[in-house]
Amino acid sequence: MAVVTLSVGTLVVAVDARTWLGTVVLSTGVIAAFVAAIRWTAVGIPRVVLPCLIVTATVWIVGSLALDAHTAFYGITVVGSLYAPKLPRHRVLATICLVAFVALVGAAGALVAPDDTTDVLLLYVLVPAGVTVVVTSTTFAGQVFYDLVEELEDSREREAELAVVQERMRFASDLHDIQGHTLHVVKLKITLAERLLGTDIGRAGEELREVRALVGDTINQTKELAYGQRRLNFYAELENAKNLFEAAGIYVRVKRETEVAARVGELLGQVLRETTTNILRHAQATYVRITLSEAGIAVLNDGAGPAPLSGLSGLATLRERVADNGGELIVEKGDGRFLTRAQFPDGRNDR
Repeated sequence: MAVVTLSVGTLVVAVDARTWLGTVVLSTGVIAAFVAAIRWTAVGIPRVVLPCLIVTATVWIVGSLALDAHTAFYGITVVGSLYAPKLPRHRVLATICLVAFVALVGAAGALVAPDDTTDVLLLYVLVPAGVTVVVTSTTFAGQVFYDLVEELEDSREREAELAVVQERMRFASDLHDIQGHTLHVVKLKITLAERLLGTDIGRAGEELREVRALVGDTINQTKELAYGQRRLNFYAELENAKNLFEAAGIYVRVKRETEVAARVGELLGQVLRETTTNILRHAQATYVRITLSEAGIAVLNDGAGPAPLSGLSGLATLRERVADNGGELIVEKGDGRFLTRAQFPDGRNDR
């Protein structure tokens, strides 16, 4: 932009300057326009613009009224067209004022010109005003393009920030699934081992060994989560849930309509793990019924505690995750029973 401004300005001076004074005046306007073009950026208006406007406006006045230089409008047209579209407001008004100024100064120059009136109006009014309108309109279009690009970049930055937040929430949710579930199970098994210390030392030792194995497995799962390698096995979660319920003295029944599809298994395993934790933590259950289908799971238990559904934050997070993958998670509570049901249509999951 700056190179084009200087090149065209040099041509203007060479064509229209008739005396050394005309050369100096026109060159001053071209230099001011060149400086404004150099300092142009897609965002913001530098302080140098106002002095450049004053200089180029003066050059047009002097050139039109005193030097008979009809191309002296070049500088004010360049500076005005570059920065009118960048104003924070009143851009159209600023453009109208710019064109009016160029036309009025040219008309004043036409009045003192000794040449034919028709040619003078063309050279001092119509051509300068027309060129100013065309150049400014082109710059407006360019500014709109830059505004769109800037908005697009801002949108991409916001999307990137949102993706980071979502990934952190996912990581926190997965970490909660691992650590929270394990801590509740460890608490349950240690309590059971304490009860067995006075009656069955062997069974108490077995429970403690299972606690140690569970803690070791949790450490490995945490490492896998940190390195993005963790994949949950549904049937391992199902077996673990059965063992936990039986250890807590809860009768558990599993009804399999068909095998669970692998593509939905991980999410259904997360639902089963969270539901198991909630039953052990919040309910006084005596039985649990787990019903499996190809693309869904339903877990029903009695002894539902007083905790409100809104307090089960883990299930709320899972509901969003299931919905994001095209499924639906429903929780219902009534008559002392609690139902958690997750279902995917036709077993399809885009995960």
